[in-house]
Amino acid sequence: MGSKYTKRYTEEFKRDAIALVDSSGKTVTAVARELGISSESLRGWYRRAKADRGEGQPGELTSAERDELRRLRKEAREQQQTIEILKKATAFFVKESDR
Repeated sequence: MGSKYTKRYTEEFKRDAIALVDSSGKTVTAVARELGISSESLRGWYRRAKADRGEGQPGELTSAERDELRRLRKEAREQQQTIEILKKATAFFVKESDR
């Protein structure tokens, strides 16, 4: 939920920045400084790329797993809303049938 002024970078730029960290032997902070971007942004991209390559920390999610988790949470939220609507409808019809 960044501000409307958050700068967006292309996937190509991110890949190139990550490759630069891997190939240059420089720190993430040094490469970020050279590229004029936030070191925290580059660090996040780099950590995510490592996880996607299977080199991340134990238990760290890959991008595909993160996307699936996001999708499943949305689906669960929608199903919960449907259940709540059905409960209210059931209560309404029970109440109406008692009249």
